[in-house]
Amino acid sequence: MKYWNLKKINQLALEKTGIIPRSISKLFDKFKQEINPNSEVEALEEFKVARYQTLSSIRYILILLIMPILVNQLSKIFILDPLINYFWNKNSDNIFLNESQEERAFSELQRFEEKVHFNILIGKSSNQSYQITQKKLTEKALQIALLYSKESSDAIKNILADSISIIIFISILIINKRQLSILKSFINEYIYGLSDTAKAFLIILFTDIFVGFHSPHGWEIVIEAILRHFGLPESRDFIFIFISTFPVILDTIFKYWIFRYLNRISPSAVATYHNMNE
Repeated sequence: MKYWNLKKINQLALEKTGIIPRSISKLFDKFKQEINPNSEVEALEEFKVARYQTLSSIRYILILLIMPILVNQLSKIFILDPLINYFWNKNSDNIFLNESQEERAFSELQRFEEKVHFNILIGKSSNQSYQITQKKLTEKALQIALLYSKESSDAIKNILADSISIIIFISILIINKRQLSILKSFINEYIYGLSDTAKAFLIILFTDIFVGFHSPHGWEIVIEAILRHFGLPESRDFIFIFISTFPVILDTIFKYWIFRYLNRISPSAVATYHNMNE
């Protein structure tokens, strides 16, 4: 019985897309099951296989999500944080990693200085002397220096910790290839089991979020956050080039997937997508 379950799971995991649409093949399979005298036994076995597949996939997804995040945080707290802080503070001259940080720091200090002078001009700080004003500017400059020094050291920690997390993630995929095949089969069964309207809705939602007319603004925010996370220069030229090319490539890949696979697997879903998109 266990051997039959493993055989059935492997068959589902390695299932390929055929010439006949999946909906039609399922209709024939259902008809054959109805006339099969052993259909009840096979239905029970298929239920057990589906339950095992679902539980195994959920467990594998949790491992893929939790393990890299856990290793990331633990490596930061116990290894990278004390190590990077020691070497970074040892070289006290290091504050900025790139020019983008310098520009943001100088801009922040300039705004503070203009605010102080503005308060003096309008009479809110008329009794303050020049020495007091300079003292405030010095304190603000030290505060900004500490803030960006911490941001620079955190960026180095993020690079190392995220690299470790990626290695852990890839190692889990390589070691548990069988679990990965079961997960692929589970995802395929879930997606192909959706109604045509649900498939079309998800396609439109995906395309509008990532390659829609308003997506460049979202991509700009995401790229800036990623560059700042890793302490890389926030080059406007690079961001604009990425926004003008990557969504187009993504849209081309997505349309090819619709033409190559979805149109053959579920033609009705593609027709529903075109009707909803018009």
